[in-house]
Order: sequence, then structure tokens, then C-alpha cells
Amino acid sequence: MIITNNRKVTAENFFRGMFETCLKSGEVIEAIEFEIPKKSSYQKYPNPASRYAIVGVYVAKYKEGVNVAVTGAKACVYNEKDLGKALDSNFSPNAISVIKINSSDMNSDIHASAEYRANLI
Repeated sequence: MIITNNRKVTAENFFRGMFETCLKSGEVIEAIEFEIPKKSSYQKYPNPASRYAIVGVYVAKYKEGVNVAVTGAKACVYNEKDLGKALDSNFSPNAISVIKINSSDMNSDIHASAEYRANLI
């Protein structure tokens, strides 16, 4: 939860696009609150020159549910809900081995195609 001087916003609604958030003019972030996961890991495939993530994936297992956040693949960070649901049912690599990630709205540039990014996820 992102807490500003005017309101509370979920992280999923905070990020809008490349370098864009839902903050309004004059609005300032005052605090960020989040549940500490039982287990978590962040892995990225870095660009060799910049070390920025071509794709980065953060998996967080909570008492109730699993979130999978992805960065670098689309215009902004997003929650990959299909992977989260599968891991919530069975927290193992086997649970996600058959899931195909849709690449239709992913970034494609000189570093990686949309299809490659989907495969990295």
C-alpha cells in the first residue's frame, strides 16, 4: 500500500506505465506498507552493459497467497496472476512448467524480443 498525503493506493494501481505513476500534482508519498512474505526471491536476467533487468521476477509467498511481480517485460512492473495462482495451489517449479506467458503486450527492442522476454519469465 502506498500512502500519500491525500490517499492510499495499492501497488497494482500505483504504476501506470514507463516512468508514470498515478500521483497527482502536489501529491507526496509519505509511507509504504507491505506484508512480510514467508518466502521470497528476486531473480533477474540483466542487460550485460547496464545491468538493468531485461526481465526480473519477484516471487513472494504469503500466509494466504502468492504474488509474482515482473519487471522489464512490459512498460511497467506488473503482477503475473496466472503464475501466482498456480504457485498458490502448488508452490513448486512443476506448478508453473506448463504455463505459457502471453507476449503480445511485452517490450521488444534491440536487447530482447517480446517472445524472449515471455520465455524468460
